Amino acid sequence: MYRIFPNKKQTHALQAVLDECRWVYNKTLELRKNLWEQAKKSLSLYDTNKFLRLWREECPTLENANSHTLQNAQERVDLAFAAFFRRVKSGEKEVGYPRFKGYNHYDSFTFKETGFKLDDEKLRVSKVGNIKLVLHRPVEGTIKTLTLRRSSTAKWYASFSAEVAPNRLPKRENVVGIDVGITTFATLSDGVEIENPRFFRKEEKALAKVQRKLVKEVRRTPERRFRRKAVARTHERIGFKRSNFSHQTSRIVVNNYGSIFVEDLWVNRLLHNHSLAKSISDAAWSSFFDMVSCKAAEAGRTFIKVNPAYTSQDCSSCGHRQKMPLSQRIFNCPCCSLHISRDLNAALNIKALGLQSVG
Repeated sequence: MYRIFPNKKQTHALQAVLDECRWVYNKTLELRKNLWEQAKKSLSLYDTNKFLRLWREECPTLENANSHTLQNAQERVDLAFAAFFRRVKSGEKEVGYPRFKGYNHYDSFTFKETGFKLDDEKLRVSKVGNIKLVLHRPVEGTIKTLTLRRSSTAKWYASFSAEVAPNRLPKRENVVGIDVGITTFATLSDGVEIENPRFFRKEEKALAKVQRKLVKEVRRTPERRFRRKAVARTHERIGFKRSNFSHQTSRIVVNNYGSIFVEDLWVNRLLHNHSLAKSISDAAWSSFFDMVSCKAAEAGRTFIKVNPAYTSQDCSSCGHRQKMPLSQRIFNCPCCSLHISRDLNAALNIKALGLQSVG
C-alpha cells in the first residue's frame, strides 16, 4: 500500500469518482432488492451491467468515473449477495443482508488493468491526472488492478495487485510450534519469547483524552468533525503500529523456520470473555496468523493450524493432563516432575500435534 498526495483539484476528482461508484452500488442494490420483493426474480452480474449502460445515458455525472470502476461497484454488490446466500445456506445466526452505503462506509474504488499508469514517482489515473506517489519499494511483476482508498482521516492510498512468481526461500528443516498469549505475544517451542507490544494499552490515555473533547462538542458542527478526525487519527496510529509489528514478526518467523505450527483459535468466541476481550483484540492474533500463512505460502514453507484443545493442560513430556487456571503461569507435572513455563509447554504440545498431522 502506497501513500499518494493528490492536490486540491485531484482530491475533488477522486471524491467525485468515489461518489459515483457509491451511487452505482446503492442503485444496483436497490434494483436487485426491489425486483426480488416485487417479482421474486434475481439478477446476475451480467444483467446489472446492462442497466449500467442506461444509467450512464440518463446520469451525465457518471462520465466522471471510468467504466471499469463502476463495473467493480456492481461486482461488490454481487459478492455481497453471494456471501449472504452462503451464510443463509450454512445456517448462521447473523446472515447480514447487504446494506446501502453511506458517505463514510464506501471508501475505495478499483481499476482493472486499464485506466491508470505507474510512472516513477507519479501515478497517472484516468479522469484525475498525475498524482504524486511515495514509491517506498518498487512494484514487482505485472500490475493487474489498482485500488484507491480514502482513509478515515481523509488520506489517500494506492494498492496494486500484481502477478508475480513466488519468491521461494532456501529450505529449512527446523520446526516450530507457536503459542500466542497475552502476557507474552507469542512463545516459540525453542524457548524464544516475543514481547507483547500492547499498542492499544499504551495509547489508551491519549485516546481517552481526544474522546472526552469529542463528546463535549455539539453534534453536526465543524468543531465536532474536527474532534472526530482527531479520534480517527489516534485509531489509525494504533492500527499502523500493530500492522507493522505483525508484518515484521511474521517475516522473522517465516525466514527462520521450515515448518510452522500454530493454534486454530476461534478469536471471536474468545472475545466473549469481557475481562480479556480488550487485551485479545489488542494482540490481533488472527492478523498475525494470516500474515504468517501468506508469507509461508510464498516462501514454500509448511504452515498448519492444529486443534488448541488441552495444549496448556497436557504435559509435553509424559502427556499427563491437569487443570491449569489462567493465573498459574508455571506447569508442574506430578508424574514426571517437569517444571516449565506454561506457554512453552503449550508451544511444545502444538509442535508435537503439528508433526503428528504431517506424519
